[in-house]
Amino acid sequence: MLDYAGQVLSIGLTGGIASGKSEVSRRLAERGAVIVDADLLAREAVDAGSDGLAEVVSAFGQGVLTADGALDRAALGAIVFADPARRETLNAIVHPRVRARAAQIAAAAVAADRQAVIVQDIPLLVETGQAGNFDVVVVVDAPDDVRVARLLARNGMSEAEARSRIAAQATREERLAAADHVIANTGSLAALRDAVDRLWDDVLAPAAAKQGT
Repeated sequence: MLDYAGQVLSIGLTGGIASGKSEVSRRLAERGAVIVDADLLAREAVDAGSDGLAEVVSAFGQGVLTADGALDRAALGAIVFADPARRETLNAIVHPRVRARAAQIAAAAVAADRQAVIVQDIPLLVETGQAGNFDVVVVVDAPDDVRVARLLARNGMSEAEARSRIAAQATREERLAAADHVIANTGSLAALRDAVDRLWDDVLAPAAAKQGT
């Protein structure tokens, strides 16, 4: 368990690629949640000059660096999304660093406010077996075909690339099985924000107030 569990409300937020999780995270932040963004922390873990990046280069070679010594994310992505074993190698480098930094941020939030709502935004929450670390798991859900269409429109991927990225993550059914609350995202942005507001007003904020007393 995370060391702040039981002191404040801890929430794990997840959703497959192109599910709309980032929009949900933004709206929760607007409502007052403390957001711990695992994607941002993962980038920091392999910043230029970091020991994390040095370990990545040791595992994957100089070909994953740009000319100025930064991580070439496209080159690394082409390797790890094509090979599950190589993806696990990368995860073993990045994930421990992300979790350590996330714990630091959460601890600081606890010290500042015992009624804080801490949301850990973790794309691979289910894949990494972290569901049991949280008081509440929120899953942002959309059908695979909807997510493929978004990836084609938003990222310029081919359909094969989009489906490969989706297949590299947990299945929709696996995420839903881990959920305490599901936010469906198949409509408008306004509808999505309304769903987040309902969850905040009816569930999260009251639970945080109760737990922090």
